[in-house]
Amino acid sequence: MTTSPKVVSDAEIDALHPGQRRGVRAQDDDFTATGPATTAGDYLRRFWQPVYHSADLMPGCAVPLTIMGQEYTLYRAQVDGHSDAAPAYLVDGRCPHRGTQLSTGWIEGHQLRCFYHGWTFASNGQCVEQPAEEPDFSRKVSIGAYPVREYLGLIFAYLGELSQAQPPEFPEHPEFEHFDGLLEIDSYSRECNYFQNLENALDMSHVAFVHGDNRAAFREIGAGPRLQAEESAWGVRYIYQRPDGEQRIQQFGMPNMFYMTALPTDAEIGWQESLFWWVPIDDRRHMQFSIHRVPATGATAERIHARREARRSEITLAHQEVAEQILAGELRLADVDRDKVDLVRLQDDIAQVGQGRVAPRSLDRIGRADIGVIAIRKLWSRELEQLRQGQPLKHWKRDASIVPRAWGLAQGERARLGAEGLVADGSVQARIVDVRPHIAIRLQLRALHGRGGPADRASNES
Repeated sequence: MTTSPKVVSDAEIDALHPGQRRGVRAQDDDFTATGPATTAGDYLRRFWQPVYHSADLMPGCAVPLTIMGQEYTLYRAQVDGHSDAAPAYLVDGRCPHRGTQLSTGWIEGHQLRCFYHGWTFASNGQCVEQPAEEPDFSRKVSIGAYPVREYLGLIFAYLGELSQAQPPEFPEHPEFEHFDGLLEIDSYSRECNYFQNLENALDMSHVAFVHGDNRAAFREIGAGPRLQAEESAWGVRYIYQRPDGEQRIQQFGMPNMFYMTALPTDAEIGWQESLFWWVPIDDRRHMQFSIHRVPATGATAERIHARREARRSEITLAHQEVAEQILAGELRLADVDRDKVDLVRLQDDIAQVGQGRVAPRSLDRIGRADIGVIAIRKLWSRELEQLRQGQPLKHWKRDASIVPRAWGLAQGERARLGAEGLVADGSVQARIVDVRPHIAIRLQLRALHGRGGPADRASNES
């Protein structure tokens, strides 16, 4: 068996002492600034990113969209027949004529007409009509148009520069597509920089404290000496090894993905197998998009779905707003009605937003339990430096072998994860279900549409 290279050497880890600020160099703006003309923003734009839920974009509708500090217009065509035939398109956010917001205009078939003066743009960004101008003028005007792909209930976009008019290969995840069961899609907005949430994924030691009152929490799972981080063909293989030799392996995909197993919270599901993306809205807020694999059928699937539906209706408090009250000292976590809030997300809000809207990483005092965080920073630092120097970047790719692993939940049992249950010929499609709490949908759409959240309100009040 070949051993993968460690991202962080034993010597580097042994050099970390309590109270000593050591570890990987990280300028505060290396990873966090993702707007146009930033290195991290350039890097993220080289990958397909989820930007919206398919179910939230109706035929004949346009919405403003902010991703990585840049304004876009996302719209779905108005076509005759079944709505599944109406494709989604992504173009620049403002009309080049006099800068009004294009999402306020009209959808005419596959074209978008500006509300202000009626300039009309094809889905490829070319202006095709200007009612008050000579016909020849429109041929000289165009806006940016970006490749879009709808997949697994989400709308993905490629926002980078196109090479020979073609985006890079779209990454598919057949384990989440071709199986008999439920594919749950979820997302939420968080009022801090995306990299704080990304790092949190490879930080097992926080679970016992941030989520310590959750029945699924396991105190020993983040013990530093039992954690390993190895570079893989996709990113980082993050390993916890129990004293008995059993391992839990999570897979981080560069630059901002995570394929993991969550500790069980439902007896009929066991390990929750999930895929996550952390996508910046701007430098002070982000989205987490996620899909969850539930290989259950028949009556079992219906019971699970019914419980999920009941739970999403019970949640009437927005975890983001409750977290702001707790961080402002206006409320205690112990006083929150936990039946009315997504507790795990609230707990993570408190921890991550509590670092500051943009955490100053140069002040961190890193320890052995932070090996996953160190590993991500090292890979990001390496790739961003290569990008700055105009050097080749690593081609990250996940294959069927890069899946999470975990021990069985019962004596003598092994966990069935990844490709197990996959219908290889593609003849079976998972049933896609939306599990977002209804109040979460409202807040995340406001954030994606560039409207103010708690961070903006606080800034405006100061």
